Amino acid sequence: MFTGLIQEIGTIISVTQNTEGKEFVIKAPNLIQMIKVDDSVATNGCCLTATEIKGETFKVQAIHMTLQKTSVGFLKPNDKVNLELSLRPHDRLGGHFVQGHVNALGKIRQIITRGENWEIEVEFPQDLRKYMISEGSIALDGVSLTIAKLTDTTLTVAIIPHTLEKTTLGIKKAGDHLNLEVDMIAKYIENFIRFDKGPKKEEWAKNFFDVKYED
Repeated sequence: MFTGLIQEIGTIISVTQNTEGKEFVIKAPNLIQMIKVDDSVATNGCCLTATEIKGETFKVQAIHMTLQKTSVGFLKPNDKVNLELSLRPHDRLGGHFVQGHVNALGKIRQIITRGENWEIEVEFPQDLRKYMISEGSIALDGVSLTIAKLTDTTLTVAIIPHTLEKTTLGIKKAGDHLNLEVDMIAKYIENFIRFDKGPKKEEWAKNFFDVKYED
């Protein structure tokens, strides 16, 4: 479990194709002292397991399914990645609950600058729309953000200079892909409604899904 607050921008040192998928060596000078073998590390929002520690680097293995569903498969040496270690019970929850289980790839449609702030508009698969609300939470490349504007196929987030500096969002451009993870609570509510057999299920579900969302 993560919070979407990026702790370091790491650098891809090497990418090795193997039978299982791809193996990545990532340099993380600041976090490396806290990373141990078998630790979960959110890498651009994708939960990967550290398999080896060496100097200022750690190694992770991405399986074929991960490479197909996320942007991890596009990574190459010298690319920058957002890194976050898993949440500890006594940590402050500054973002929102992020699992590191990417739901889909989003694509940046446009970036608009507002002074020193950026507004990033991202296209997403339409079947994920039901899990989003205006002012709700979304994770883009592992960064916890608030949805400022929402349509059936796009969301817009406003990024302050600090976030642009401390994450890889500051080097993104129109056309780039982002790992997208919706709020897990929305998925649990949907699952509950689907399997609930209580007598008031239909009435409750109708009221829930009749809510009108303002874009």
